[in-house]
This record gives sequence, C-alpha cells and structure tokens, in this order.
Amino acid sequence: MKAIMVMFDSLNRRYLPPYGDTRVSAPNFERLARHTARFENCYAGSMPCIPARRELHTGRYNFLHRAWGPLEPFDDSMPSILSASGVYTHLVTDHRHYWGDGGATYHGRYNSFEFVRGQEGDAWKGQVADPEVPDIPRLLQPRSDAIWRHDWVNRPHIADEKDHPQTRTFDLGLDFVATNADQDDWFLTIESYDPHEPFFTPERFQRLYETDYDGPHHDWPSYRRVVESESEADHLRAQYQALVSMCDESLGRVLDAMDTNNLWDDTLLIVATDHGLLLGEQGWWGKGVQPWYDENIHTPLFIWDPRTKVADEVRDALVQTIDIPATLIDFFGGQTPSDMHGKTLAATVAADEPVRTAGLFGSFGGHVNVTDGRYVYMRASKGPDNAPLHNYTLMPTHISSHFSAEELQDAELAAPFPFTKGMPVLRTTAIAHGNPHDFGTMLFDLENDPYQETPLVDDALELRMAKLMVGLMRANDAPAEQYERLGLPIHGDVTAEHLLVRAQAELVTAARSDPPARALFAATSPAVARTVADLRADHQYREALERHFPDLLATPSFAALSLRSLWEIALVLPSITTARLRAFEEDPACLR
Repeated sequence: MKAIMVMFDSLNRRYLPPYGDTRVSAPNFERLARHTARFENCYAGSMPCIPARRELHTGRYNFLHRAWGPLEPFDDSMPSILSASGVYTHLVTDHRHYWGDGGATYHGRYNSFEFVRGQEGDAWKGQVADPEVPDIPRLLQPRSDAIWRHDWVNRPHIADEKDHPQTRTFDLGLDFVATNADQDDWFLTIESYDPHEPFFTPERFQRLYETDYDGPHHDWPSYRRVVESESEADHLRAQYQALVSMCDESLGRVLDAMDTNNLWDDTLLIVATDHGLLLGEQGWWGKGVQPWYDENIHTPLFIWDPRTKVADEVRDALVQTIDIPATLIDFFGGQTPSDMHGKTLAATVAADEPVRTAGLFGSFGGHVNVTDGRYVYMRASKGPDNAPLHNYTLMPTHISSHFSAEELQDAELAAPFPFTKGMPVLRTTAIAHGNPHDFGTMLFDLENDPYQETPLVDDALELRMAKLMVGLMRANDAPAEQYERLGLPIHGDVTAEHLLVRAQAELVTAARSDPPARALFAATSPAVARTVADLRADHQYREALERHFPDLLATPSFAALSLRSLWEIALVLPSITTARLRAFEEDPACLR
C-alpha cells in the first residue's frame, strides 16, 4: 500500500469549483472531486501554519498549550510512527517555516526530505545591495521588514515558471513517484506554500483574470481591514485566483501520475490545506489578526481510499485536521497512540460514519471556538487583559527566534500533562498576538447564515455550545488558566452565569462596524500623517499618546505597530475607534 498527501497553504475553499465557485478556472480540482470523497464539513484546529502542521504529526490540538513552535520531545509523530512500522516516508516542501526556529523539528521525522527555497521572503539568496522594488504606496505595502526585502531579492531568481518554488516542489514530488511507483509501503507528502501570499505567478495565469486595474504593483495583501478601492480589491483577488489556477495545474500533474502509474489501485490520496485566507470577506484581508471566520477555518478536503473506491460523493460528517494522522496510520495497518485524539476517516469515506459531535479550533491566546457542524461559538476572553496565559513547552522558540532572556527569566518547571509522557514542561508567561476581547464573543448559525453576517444572541444555544467547548477543553487537558482567561469553569457544570454573548454584544457590534475613514481626518493630522514612532519621539505628542492610547502603548506588538500611523493601526485593532482618533486629534498638544 502507498499514500500521497498533497498539502496546500491558505487555500480558501470558496475559490474552488467543487465547493461552488464559478470564478476560478480549476478543472483539476473538479477532476479530483470526481475521483474522491469530498468533505463538506472539514475544519482546521490549531492555527495558523506550523500549529496546523503539528496537528498533522500529533493528531491532537495544541493551541491551548503554546504558541507557534516545533514538535516537542513528547509529541507523537505520524511520519515517525509509519517509519517505525516499515513504511518509507518522504517530504517535499517549499514551506519556508520548516527551516525557521519555530518549525525546525518536523522534517526530520521523515525518512528523507527535500527543501525548495524562495517562497515569501525566504532568506535564500544573499545580496548586500538593496533589491529593486516597485514604487508601491505605503497603504498597499503589506510589510517593511526583512521578509519584504528578501522577497524582492529572490524574485529575479524565479522569473521563469520552471524555477517557481511550486513548480520545483511538484517536480521533486513526482520524481519520487516515478522512482518508487513499483515499490510498496511508502508515504509521500508534497507540500506547497501556495496559494499563500505573495500571489506571485507566471503571467499566463494572471491573464486568466484580467481586471480594469491600472495601479501600482499589488500582489500581497496586508493583514487588516479592507480600505482599498473596488478596483484595487478586485485586482488583488484576481492575483489569488491566478495562484489557485497554478495550484490546480500542479494538482493535475499528480492526478496524471496516479493515472499513468495505476496508483488508484493501491494508493491513498489526500488533498488538504492548513487553513483558508480572507480576501475581503468580513471586511478583512488575511488571517490571525481577526477571529477565525468560516472562510479561514472551514477547509477543503478530498480523500481517495483504494480499499472502498468511493468516488464522486460528498461526505457531511464533521472532521478535522487532527483526523488525518490517524487515517494514514490506520491505512497502513498501524495502531493510533492513546495521546492522538483524531480518528481514522476510513468509515467516514466509506459510508459517512461520524467521528465527532463537535470540534475545537483557534490560535494561542485568541478566541477558543467550537462547532458542531452547524453552529459556531467563538469565545473571547472574559476581560480586556486576556489573561492569564502561559506557554507550556520544552522547545522555547518562536517563529524565527528563541524565547528571549526576559521571557525565560520567570520560567518554572510545571508538572507533566497527561500527554507529555511523564515529562515536566517549562511554563512561561505568554502574550497573545492580538486581543480577542476587542472582537467580543460571537455565535453563528452557518445553515441560515453561511457568511456569518448576523451574530446570534441566544442564551440556550450559547449554553449548549459552551458545554461542548468545555467538554473538549477538558478532554484535551487544557491548562487551568485557559478556563480563567475565558471565564469558564475548570470543574463542574457550565451554567447561565458563564455566558458572554449578551454581555459582549456591544464589543461585537463595534468590531464589526466600518473602520475609521481616512477622509474624516485632515491630511496633516498627526493621527494619519505620522507614524506612532515619530509621535513618540516628540515630547508633546508622546504625552498625548499616553493620555489617549495607554492600551496601545502597552500592547505586546507595539514595536511593529509603531511603524504605522494611528489610523493604520485602527485598521487592525478595533479598539482604536474614530472617536478616540478624534479626541487625540483635538488634544491641545496636537493643535499646534
């Protein structure tokens, strides 16, 4: 038996024809749907990129215990389990986070692996001189850091389609198939970073989606509220559509290899993604800086199982990313470890057998969310401090750095969790990326409101969903402080006193309102004309900032935010309202 998993990144299912899209040319995704069971209710779990990949190894949620980070010494790893049972495992990927500090223990769990360099600011080509960068207005420039600079260093080296990281990734994956098609007992992961931003594609794909846009270069969305013109927004979505069509063509090459090598007879095929991407839905671009709305968390999934040969059928059972490792282990005849909470989907593929009544999802320190497949409950922190919060780890690294000395100075050795295999773990004080309290607690009915336009206020329904949430948190051995942060009971029943939707309804309404309009402020207003870093350098402005925005100055991400104007920050943080900007603008210190 053999297995192939094709993993994309940031693939919004609403841009795929099998899920109802009519805008994107993706004939191979349609072909895939005819060959597989297509899952209608698949949800991601731990967000974003690397936490999702940790789930693909461990088969359990991790976002309640730590932020983005490596596999831990106590983690089960699906590829390692397969290797130990005699299955050869191979990874081909252009996902740059695998060679960062926060992802550096994943690829080594495979028998062999191949990296393709060059995606999204990968520190690949060495160039001391600054690269040539198109003249892009600051509002349309998503970042100004080393990742932005290195992306423009790399682009001239991938000008030809054959050199594109996606092309080379699938080339190497198909080389493995060609070499080993007549062998048995192997598992191949072909993992593409696309259609993650930047939406960098050969011109022939862009020509499929020409618009009336006639502005500056723009293929990389900022993670913030949408303030672009309709033409600018349509152009950016067209760039994403072009990249999805390129992914479709690469997928077609895998399906061709399945045909040519008669792999449909004995090869499990899984096509999945880690999460989606907001492309103007909910009034936002990107992911992570806003709640995990449906477009980002409700993911496409296609499975071909040669044992049951189910094709061109839809499965409605609620499944999650954590089920993929168990599915692969089961396919090769292995036993799922007790710490792996995901379930094999063999019977779900065969006959739509359910594997769960509800599932959790979220990112560390953000909303904790639960769905039963129809309703989605998005629980914010009870208080504005979004605390307490701790990382639990034996691998203290962030995305691209170690934990700082300051972070580790208060580290304590905490007792083992049931899943850490007797190992105590470091507990460090943590700070979330963003504050869920700013957005409030929300409840949606996806059956009647699939675009999540009308939050519900329904005490009985919230109570039922909160009970599901607490049950899953307890089953996942959530740390005690997560219950305190969310205002939920660590022991005993969830009752009406624990409900938050009604109490936080005003927060929800405010966060879902239109962002402050730049036109409301004079061009010379300090709220729009100068960065916060510039304002802080001026004694009078600094005192005004301290009076009006003490919460902003105390936010953990202030250093990065300070490179923007207050108005630009308001496009990310709902707590920076028009009224607060007005009050700052009218402060005597600013009227000079």
